Order: sequence, then C-alpha cells, then structure tokens
Amino acid sequence: MEISIRESCIRCGHCVKVCPSQIFEQEKAGAPVTLCKPENCIGCGHCVAVCPTGSVAHGMFPPERVHAADYAALPTSEQVELLLAVRRSNRALRKTPVPQEMLDRIVAAADRAPTASNARQLGYTLVTDPAMLRGITEYTLGVFGKLEKRLLNPLVRPWLSRIVPGVYRYVPVFKRLRREYAEGRDRVLRGATAVLFIHAPKANRFGSEDANLAYQNASLMAEALGVSQIYMGFVLTALRQDKTERLPEMLGLEGRRICAVMALGMPQFRYPNYIDREPAEVTLL
Repeated sequence: MEISIRESCIRCGHCVKVCPSQIFEQEKAGAPVTLCKPENCIGCGHCVAVCPTGSVAHGMFPPERVHAADYAALPTSEQVELLLAVRRSNRALRKTPVPQEMLDRIVAAADRAPTASNARQLGYTLVTDPAMLRGITEYTLGVFGKLEKRLLNPLVRPWLSRIVPGVYRYVPVFKRLRREYAEGRDRVLRGATAVLFIHAPKANRFGSEDANLAYQNASLMAEALGVSQIYMGFVLTALRQDKTERLPEMLGLEGRRICAVMALGMPQFRYPNYIDREPAEVTLL
C-alpha cells in the first residue's frame, strides 16, 4: 500500500485520531506525523478525507477521487427526518420501468454504506429481465408450496405447532399467494420492474449486517428519487428454507449468500401524508 505524508502536513494529528488501523503516529501535539506498518491499512480513506491540507498521499485515493465536502449543501436535520418519515413500502406500482440512471444511483448509494473492517465484499445483482423476475416469483411460490406440504403432514403438525407457535398462520398465506399468482396477480414482487439482490461471500461473518446497512442507504435514495422500494421478506424466507441453491445458481451467485433483497418500481401515486408512530422506548443507564 503506497502511503506517504507530504511536506504540506501541518501536524494537526487528525489522521492519527481517526485511523482505525493506527498506522499514523505522533509523539505529542505538534510533532511530525509518521507512518507505522502501512501494510495494515484497510483502505477506508479516513486519513485522506480528514486531512485539511491534502497532505496524505494514498495510492487508493488519487486526487481525482478526493472531493471537498460542502457541508452547507447537506439537507437539514428536519429534511432528513421528513425523508425518514415519508419512506414507505408502496406496493401500488406502474408498469413503467425504473430509469436505469435511477437504478444506478440506488446501487451507488448502497455501495457507500460502511462494511465491517472496510472489507467491501458485498455484491449487487440487479434483475430487470421480465422472464427472470417471473422466475424469482415462481421459485418463491414453489418453495412455499413444499413448505406448506411439510407443515400439513399429520406426523409433523402436533409437535411443530408446539415448538414453533404461530407457524401455521402462514399456511393460508401460502395458499393465497399461489392462487392469486395463477389468476395473474403477483403478490410476491407486486409488479416490480427491478429486483436488487445484495450478497456476500458465504465465509463473510458480517455479510448480513453489511447488507442491511447497504439496503437502508439504497432505500432512502430510492425514496428521494421517487422510486418505490419493497423489502422482499417472502424471497428471503424462501431462500432460508430451500437448501438446493436454485435461486443463487439462477442468478450466477454460486458460493455467495443473498443477504437482502429489494423490489423496485415506479409508484402509481405517492402518499400525501405521513403519520407519527408511538415514541420509541429508550432505557437510560
């Protein structure tokens, strides 16, 4: 890793304070900043982003990738709160595809999310092909059909209903999903014209945590762009129940674990109101 400190360094020590790998050292305030084991760098870019004089030369972050932060251009806290308040899973979608530029910005927003140890091992697979979208729904319904048969097995039902209370309330849901799909209504993808899969290597211990941080970024960007986003809990449930790897293989994701799934579409309308929820219960210790 090529890292050096230019002569323009003013010895403020900011890089020393923010580096998670502690590769910058400073004996005391105002002393020269030196490097210690730069090979331990995880490539987070904190040092480059925090330096007020551009004095950290980092091979991963050449000048064209470094930009001045205009904090005056940031949304106000009230605007952020409003974005959070109006964000909803709008399932009333138009058939009009989401413009590719918007999809690109949503994925880019997801990819800006932090990852554990800056591993950045998340991958993004965007499905827009109508045949593949139907395949995702049919895969999900197929898994649910098999699960329903297992649940209704008279040898299984007595003990499973005690071990997993409430599991049988999903049986009529599975039936309804299949019936409505046969009638031309997809209640899994809800008519979404794009589905974003966020995945990580199976060996990544923090894949799910990283993916859900990325999902939140993508969700808020979609809301800001006027794109509806729906968390695909049905698809994730099917993935967890199915041991055949059929969906990952269909998507070319062998050896990876799908951690989050987002359906995207252009809304027929936007919600004119937002509601206040009950305040969160906070325990102060």
